[in-house]
Amino acid sequence: MTRLHTRLRRGAAGAVAAGLLVISVSAESAYSQPAPAPAVSSSSSSDFPQLTPAVAKQLDKAVTQVMREAHVPGVTVGLWAPGKGSYVRAFGVADKATGARMSTGLNMRLGSETKTFTVTALLMLVDQGKISLDDPIGKYVDGVPNGDRITLRELAGMRSGLFNYTMDPDFFKALTTDPRRPFTPQELLAYSFKHPVQFQPGEKFEYCNTNLILVGLAVEKVSGQPLAEYINRNVLGPAGLDHTLFPKAAEFPAPHAHGYTNQTATGETEDATDWNPSWAWAAGAMISDLNDMRSWAGTLATGTLLRPATQAQRLKMSPSGLPNTGYGLGIFNVAGWIGHNGSLPGYESLVVYLPESKATLVVLLNTDIGYKGSEPSTLFGQAITSIVTPQHIFKLPAQPAGR
Repeated sequence: MTRLHTRLRRGAAGAVAAGLLVISVSAESAYSQPAPAPAVSSSSSSDFPQLTPAVAKQLDKAVTQVMREAHVPGVTVGLWAPGKGSYVRAFGVADKATGARMSTGLNMRLGSETKTFTVTALLMLVDQGKISLDDPIGKYVDGVPNGDRITLRELAGMRSGLFNYTMDPDFFKALTTDPRRPFTPQELLAYSFKHPVQFQPGEKFEYCNTNLILVGLAVEKVSGQPLAEYINRNVLGPAGLDHTLFPKAAEFPAPHAHGYTNQTATGETEDATDWNPSWAWAAGAMISDLNDMRSWAGTLATGTLLRPATQAQRLKMSPSGLPNTGYGLGIFNVAGWIGHNGSLPGYESLVVYLPESKATLVVLLNTDIGYKGSEPSTLFGQAITSIVTPQHIFKLPAQPAGR
């Protein structure tokens, strides 16, 4: 799989697949290859086009074409670059039942963009000297397979070897049977820990939502606060994100778009708006809007909440096994675009920043239903960047069949 987010997928045998880059990279190759360069190092803000009406017309056409082909109900897009103007649009509908139009001010579920907040919380505790990235997770959470060897760094960098709980068939059945039920972090870990480890710590790269559940529990243990409370107060507050929320239960503040998914018990498309996101917790439960994600993209990529040395550790990218794509600590670099994307039933997000141009791209949409093996958020990202940054095209390969 080639997905950078919290996601489920029902396989041919009813199994669940989830996450990013199940293509693995050996420890030797991961550390012997250079991290992906930001595509073309000579790029600068002068290479980014003025967002003129003519360019906006091109972008309108590209976005609406993806919507039509991938059957996306609604999407909001924001593109900003200093001195180049901006492109902010809403397309389609926020509610298929009423026909209410999509709006740039609507709240949306973020999926795995949440990982960037959870890892930021961890790194802030590192800066305070309360925790070390090289601490074993067993120091903070009991019962973790290889817990005396798996470090927090390996969890945040997706190199733990733990089984991804969202790939467990029993988890998929529990979620889709009653998608409004709450899950505890301990219940989620139980789905993972009944499986053997997939490989030894640090041996390979494999995206795994279990890793972030454990990071969230470590943050709780060290801070003495519930994760939602810690992030809301200590990350969102300093970042000035007034319309971003780590929900404590199933709350979804209005106004929000309705979300549509086929990750259901029957495989039929359903409205997943009120599904309880506790099943994704530290890996994917958060909510935000377009403007807050514009702000967060720059904060995340430039590290304004962290010490420079800590931010440098976050941005140290290991190869993922995909072209022009590396993964750091809860963050990726795809052809120079730094950030994350996310998907959970009904919603997808793409929040990325291009340092060379100081450009920000945010895409929020109200479906996670793929098209020809690709995530719709990736299709939007590729279509948009092909126009404005042809030397930095956001592209993730189509998902191979099966796991």
